[in-house]
Amino acid sequence: MARFKQKNDKGTPGLNMGSMSDIIFMLLFFFMVITTMRESTLFVKITAPKGSQVVKLEKKSLVSYINVGVPSGAEYQAKYGTQPRIQLNDQISDVEDIRQFVETEKNARNGVDRDQLTFAIKADKDVTMGIISDIKHELRYAYALKIFYNASKDIKM
Repeated sequence: MARFKQKNDKGTPGLNMGSMSDIIFMLLFFFMVITTMRESTLFVKITAPKGSQVVKLEKKSLVSYINVGVPSGAEYQAKYGTQPRIQLNDQISDVEDIRQFVETEKNARNGVDRDQLTFAIKADKDVTMGIISDIKHELRYAYALKIFYNASKDIKM
Protein backbone atom coordinates (compact mmCIF):
# COMPACT_ATOMS: atom_id res chain seq x y z
CA MET A 1 0.00 0.00 0.00
CA ALA A 2 1.12 3.45 -0.76
CA ARG A 3 1.72 5.90 1.95
CA PHE A 4 0.86 9.54 1.71
CA LYS A 5 3.48 11.80 3.05
CA GLN A 6 2.42 15.03 4.64
CA LYS A 7 4.49 18.11 3.77
CA ASN A 8 5.63 20.15 6.72
CA ASP A 9 7.38 22.79 4.60
CA LYS A 10 5.18 25.83 5.28
CA GLY A 11 7.00 28.67 3.50
CA THR A 12 5.52 32.06 2.93
CA PRO A 13 2.66 32.07 0.49
CA GLY A 14 3.03 33.97 -2.78
CA LEU A 15 1.80 37.54 -3.03
CA ASN A 16 -1.55 37.80 -4.76
CA MET A 17 -1.10 40.25 -7.64
CA GLY A 18 -4.70 40.06 -8.86
CA SER A 19 -5.84 43.31 -7.29
CA MET A 20 -2.62 45.21 -8.05
CA SER A 21 -3.93 46.39 -11.41
CA ASP A 22 -7.11 47.68 -9.75
CA ILE A 23 -5.09 49.68 -7.27
CA ILE A 24 -2.88 51.16 -9.99
CA PHE A 25 -5.89 52.21 -12.08
CA MET A 26 -7.58 53.75 -9.04
CA LEU A 27 -4.48 55.83 -8.32
CA LEU A 28 -4.17 56.82 -11.95
CA PHE A 29 -7.81 57.89 -12.07
CA PHE A 30 -7.46 59.81 -8.79
CA PHE A 31 -4.48 61.82 -10.03
CA MET A 32 -6.18 62.48 -13.37
CA VAL A 33 -9.21 63.93 -11.57
CA ILE A 34 -7.37 66.18 -9.11
CA THR A 35 -4.71 67.48 -11.51
CA THR A 36 -5.32 70.79 -13.24
CA MET A 37 -3.71 71.47 -16.56
CA ARG A 38 -1.78 74.63 -17.22
CA GLU A 39 -3.91 76.85 -19.41
CA SER A 40 -1.19 78.66 -21.30
CA THR A 41 2.57 78.93 -21.58
CA LEU A 42 3.95 82.28 -20.51
CA PHE A 43 5.88 84.02 -23.30
CA VAL A 44 6.38 87.31 -21.45
CA LYS A 45 8.37 88.00 -18.29
CA ILE A 46 6.19 89.21 -15.43
CA THR A 47 7.34 90.49 -12.06
CA ALA A 48 4.18 91.37 -10.18
CA PRO A 49 4.10 94.79 -8.54
CA LYS A 50 3.64 95.05 -4.78
CA GLY A 51 0.15 95.80 -3.49
CA SER A 52 -1.04 97.04 -0.13
CA GLN A 53 -4.65 95.82 -0.37
CA VAL A 54 -4.41 92.35 -1.86
CA VAL A 55 -7.57 90.21 -1.98
CA LYS A 56 -7.53 86.55 -2.96
CA LEU A 57 -10.02 85.37 -5.58
CA GLU A 58 -12.64 82.83 -4.62
CA LYS A 59 -13.30 81.16 -7.99
CA LYS A 60 -10.22 81.04 -10.19
CA SER A 61 -12.06 79.08 -12.86
CA LEU A 62 -13.97 82.24 -13.80
CA VAL A 63 -10.81 84.26 -14.48
CA SER A 64 -9.22 84.92 -17.86
CA TYR A 65 -5.71 86.33 -17.83
CA ILE A 66 -4.25 89.08 -19.97
CA ASN A 67 -0.46 88.99 -19.56
CA VAL A 68 1.61 92.09 -20.34
CA GLY A 69 5.40 92.22 -20.27
CA VAL A 70 8.65 92.06 -22.17
CA PRO A 71 9.05 88.83 -24.18
CA SER A 72 11.18 86.34 -22.27
CA GLY A 73 14.01 84.43 -23.87
CA ALA A 74 16.19 85.32 -26.82
CA GLU A 75 14.00 83.59 -29.40
CA TYR A 76 10.88 85.52 -28.36
CA GLN A 77 12.78 88.80 -28.16
CA ALA A 78 14.16 88.23 -31.67
CA LYS A 79 10.65 87.57 -32.96
CA TYR A 80 8.61 90.15 -31.01
CA GLY A 81 11.20 92.75 -29.93
CA THR A 82 12.08 94.06 -26.50
CA GLN A 83 9.05 96.32 -26.01
CA PRO A 84 6.23 95.17 -23.70
CA ARG A 85 3.74 92.91 -25.50
CA ILE A 86 0.29 91.54 -24.69
CA GLN A 87 -0.23 87.78 -24.40
CA LEU A 88 -3.74 86.37 -24.71
CA ASN A 89 -3.84 82.63 -23.98
CA ASP A 90 -0.94 81.10 -25.96
CA GLN A 91 -0.22 83.87 -28.43
CA ILE A 92 1.25 87.34 -28.51
CA SER A 93 -1.47 89.73 -29.61
CA ASP A 94 -2.23 93.39 -30.18
CA VAL A 95 -4.64 95.61 -28.30
CA GLU A 96 -7.20 95.27 -31.10
CA ASP A 97 -7.42 91.50 -30.49
CA ILE A 98 -8.78 91.94 -26.95
CA ARG A 99 -12.43 92.28 -28.05
CA GLN A 100 -12.24 88.98 -29.93
CA PHE A 101 -10.53 87.40 -26.91
CA VAL A 102 -13.36 88.56 -24.62
CA GLU A 103 -16.01 87.16 -26.95
CA THR A 104 -14.19 83.84 -27.22
CA GLU A 105 -13.85 83.56 -23.44
CA LYS A 106 -17.50 84.45 -22.87
CA ASN A 107 -18.69 81.94 -25.47
CA ALA A 108 -16.60 79.20 -23.84
CA ARG A 109 -18.60 79.57 -20.59
CA ASN A 110 -22.20 78.66 -19.87
CA GLY A 111 -24.88 81.33 -19.29
CA VAL A 112 -24.52 81.66 -15.52
CA ASP A 113 -20.71 81.80 -15.53
CA ARG A 114 -20.65 84.19 -18.48
CA ASP A 115 -21.89 87.06 -16.30
CA GLN A 116 -19.39 86.32 -13.54
CA LEU A 117 -16.34 86.16 -15.82
CA THR A 118 -13.47 88.32 -14.57
CA PHE A 119 -10.49 89.50 -16.58
CA ALA A 120 -7.16 89.71 -14.79
CA ILE A 121 -4.47 92.04 -16.04
CA LYS A 122 -1.21 90.39 -15.08
CA ALA A 123 1.39 93.04 -15.91
CA ASP A 124 5.08 93.46 -15.22
CA LYS A 125 5.93 96.20 -12.75
CA ASP A 126 7.96 98.07 -15.42
CA VAL A 127 5.13 98.24 -18.01
CA THR A 128 3.93 101.76 -18.72
CA MET A 129 0.40 102.77 -17.83
CA GLY A 130 -0.39 103.55 -21.49
CA ILE A 131 -0.65 99.87 -22.43
CA ILE A 132 -2.74 99.13 -19.35
CA SER A 133 -5.05 102.04 -20.19
CA ASP A 134 -5.46 100.78 -23.77
CA ILE A 135 -6.33 97.31 -22.47
CA LYS A 136 -8.89 98.78 -20.07
CA HIS A 137 -10.53 100.75 -22.90
CA GLU A 138 -10.80 97.66 -25.10
CA LEU A 139 -12.26 95.66 -22.21
CA ARG A 140 -14.79 98.42 -21.61
CA TYR A 141 -15.82 98.41 -25.30
CA ALA A 142 -16.27 94.62 -25.13
CA TYR A 143 -18.48 94.99 -22.00
CA ALA A 144 -15.98 93.14 -19.82
CA LEU A 145 -16.45 95.31 -16.76
CA LYS A 146 -15.05 92.99 -14.07
CA ILE A 147 -11.32 93.65 -14.05
CA PHE A 148 -8.65 93.13 -11.45
CA TYR A 149 -4.91 93.63 -11.39
CA ASN A 150 -2.56 90.88 -10.30
CA ALA A 151 -0.16 91.95 -7.56
CA SER A 152 1.93 90.35 -4.87
CA LYS A 153 1.46 91.16 -1.23
CA ASP A 154 3.80 93.81 0.14
CA ILE A 155 5.27 92.31 3.30
CA LYS A 156 6.62 94.96 5.64
CA MET A 157 9.08 93.91 8.28
